[in-house]
Amino acid sequence: MNERFRKLFEPLSVGSVRIKNRIAMAPLVIMGMTHANGSPTQRAVDFYAERARGGVGLIIVGGFKVEKEIDTAVEGFPVVTRAVLTPLGELCETVHSWGTKVFIQLTAGLGRVAAPYFFQGKPVSASPIPYYWDPKITCRPLEMEEVGRIVSAFGDAAAIVAAAGADGIEIHGHEGYLLDQFSTSLWNQRTDRYGGDLRGRLTFSFEILRDIKRKVGNHFPVIYRFGLKHFIKAWNAGGLKGETYRELGRDVEEGIEMAKLLQEGGADALHVDAGCYDSTYWAHPPLYQEHGYIADLAAETKRVVKIPVIAVGRLEVPEFALKAVEEGKADMVALGRGLLADPHWPNKIREGREKDIRPCLGCNDGCSGRLHAGKPMSCAVNPSCGREGLYSIVPTHPPKKVWIAGGGPAGMEAARVSAIRGHQVTLYEKERILGGQLTAASVPDFKKDIKRLMEWYQHQIDLLGVDIELGTELTADLIVRGKPDVVFVATGSKPIVPDLPGVDRDNVMTCAEFLLGKKRAGETVVIIGGGLMGCETALWCARLGKKVTVLEEAPQLMASGIPVPRMNKIMLQDLLAAHHVDLLTNVRVEEITIDGVTIADIESNQKTIRADTVALAIGSKEVEGLYETLKDRVVQLYRLGDCKEPGNIMRAIWDASEVARTV
Repeated sequence: MNERFRKLFEPLSVGSVRIKNRIAMAPLVIMGMTHANGSPTQRAVDFYAERARGGVGLIIVGGFKVEKEIDTAVEGFPVVTRAVLTPLGELCETVHSWGTKVFIQLTAGLGRVAAPYFFQGKPVSASPIPYYWDPKITCRPLEMEEVGRIVSAFGDAAAIVAAAGADGIEIHGHEGYLLDQFSTSLWNQRTDRYGGDLRGRLTFSFEILRDIKRKVGNHFPVIYRFGLKHFIKAWNAGGLKGETYRELGRDVEEGIEMAKLLQEGGADALHVDAGCYDSTYWAHPPLYQEHGYIADLAAETKRVVKIPVIAVGRLEVPEFALKAVEEGKADMVALGRGLLADPHWPNKIREGREKDIRPCLGCNDGCSGRLHAGKPMSCAVNPSCGREGLYSIVPTHPPKKVWIAGGGPAGMEAARVSAIRGHQVTLYEKERILGGQLTAASVPDFKKDIKRLMEWYQHQIDLLGVDIELGTELTADLIVRGKPDVVFVATGSKPIVPDLPGVDRDNVMTCAEFLLGKKRAGETVVIIGGGLMGCETALWCARLGKKVTVLEEAPQLMASGIPVPRMNKIMLQDLLAAHHVDLLTNVRVEEITIDGVTIADIESNQKTIRADTVALAIGSKEVEGLYETLKDRVVQLYRLGDCKEPGNIMRAIWDASEVARTV
């Protein structure tokens, strides 16, 4: 046992259920891991079994609807019917084999925030309020009879999951979904018994709690998940930390009162989060949110209730999880994306192997990004996530001599996977450090998790005995002489330098040169290119106290290339506004001068933006010379990552993992 983290491994009880440690897996929607009837597939069983094997004490299986006629989800959305009994039973049995408890999260539905690709028909809510995704559409308010049917469906669903072997229930009462719409005055303007003051608005929840207890007994524990604060400053607009505004949703004072009422109403534990779709980056935190960013809200709840409190919110850095429990802010911590990146997070901490924990980047590319693109949930840094039974790394026979050109994310992942399989691996990197473009990307303070990923890769390939040749560029001559069996080319990409008058001036640099300090920037900076790199560099610059302007030819920022997950995009845009970055779209650059940049709008009106420094962020192009030289000379030659097509970290890692695990 790692004594430093002993507190995380003390047992605790939720109602009558004893849990072996204080680490829970937060609920995540398992779209893509279900049958057409909404029951879990073997992929779901494998997914949760891997987290149980990794040592988590409690798994909360997320997002099962209790009915499908009133709030009508698409085919395949998780739903509790008699059809789930057998597959859910297998899931529970498998997870129980590892001493892990299973709670099933039950939802009344999505209501006004149901994304068009997740539901069918007219959206419903507590009251006739604007539909989140298209405010021109007004939600249909539920009839009292329909509310009663949903209440009864909760009890029936609880009986089914109890029969399947689940240990308890979590009620999905948070994030602005249907049940939260009833509990919040902004969305609930009803005058019947389901409206009015806070106690009245919680009537729906109280009836659900009573129906579950009536049908499965008081011994079957129920966690209630809710947001202590919504962080809404306007309809469809969230507020940043430290920003001054009037809370339109639930504030902390009402959240504390709600916690007391839920305890009174029969909840056996409270799972405390924050935010909703209107403030999406509080509910789905991107990398710009600090680790442990809402643990203090759990502490506010724990101060007023006697039942266990679960904290959530970027707690995957072990020190933050430990602090939440040690300081009494919460009785248990819940990890979501951290357990996607590394399902063995608990065991690695218990064994004192914190350096072996693969970090979550907060990128949302592999989890939320894939879900909203209609793909199964996974993880940018862990390609086997969600396909554990299909995507294993198996030993090779006979081992081969594998050489890799490039030590960026694709090259490091190819080296790691190849070495696990038993190949003899040599990694060549022309720079003096590994990382490739991650080196520059990790410079801003809000991207320190990328530095953690680089350190993780370095540690893994050291443990695996990979031969690393730094400061050595792999050339065709070296390959001809060395005769490797397999060559992976992961030489990356380089910034595009546009053909513009003045682009060769001393005050012009690429964003990478700027971030790495290879060229010095002045106090006023113009960034040409409003993609993700340009916008993140602008934010970093503004935080350094510089006056920053971003120029983008398209009508919107971050509109081209690989889609940026909406919660990341929205928070980054809000942060840029908060740091007074000037954002000019629909403009083209005409010339870079000694004093700044001359631009023209869509009507060809020109003006000059003053700048000491101009940074280029208009994209990248492949470095493919080595591959082109070798493609007719090496039989087992594979091109990976950006040198095939510039993309993001996820694409580079997934490319490398897919090829290396089968070569």
